[in-house]
Order: sequence, then C-alpha cells, then structure tokens
Amino acid sequence: MHLEKFPNTRMFEFQNIRVLLAKLTLTIDQEVVENAKVYAKKNGRSLSSLIEGYLKALSQQEDEISDLSPKVKSLLGSVKVPADFNYKTALSDSINSKHC
Repeated sequence: MHLEKFPNTRMFEFQNIRVLLAKLTLTIDQEVVENAKVYAKKNGRSLSSLIEGYLKALSQQEDEISDLSPKVKSLLGSVKVPADFNYKTALSDSINSKHC
C-alpha cells in the first residue's frame, strides 16, 4: 500500500498482520473530553479506543442493530462480547434467576 496517499496514516506490522492507524484531530467541548478521559481510565481503556469503538458501532449496518434498545445501542463498542451473544436471552435469564 502506498502510504503517501494517506499522509496521516501509519502502518504497523506484527506477526504478518498489518494495521493502518490514522491520526485524527477533533474539536470537542473540553468538559466532554475530561469526562470521557475519566470514564476511559475507570474502564481500563484509552480515549482513542472508546472513540474508535463508537465510530465502528456507527458504521455498522442499521439493520444489524435496529432490534436493540436505545440503552443497549448507546453501549455499543464499550464491551467485547461473543458474536453469538443474545442480550435478550441474557436479560431474561438474569431476571428469572433474580425473581425465582
């Protein structure tokens, strides 16, 4: 790949896996940034990984996430779960075990 076409991009290679990283400058309210940094630190993540996860979630096909509740949608990208995870089943199991 010719990186000269992408001046803000760096390539890293580890065990024959290439990763392209792009530097991005954002203008965000200072208070939002500070709160996000605190949140990221509490959750053992970097601010970059939080933003990357959020942008990945936004770019997914809408039909893949249309059946999720707004609260669950807001959490997309913040937790890694198996691809076959069914939150409705997990929620139902949790409620049943709590009330039975």
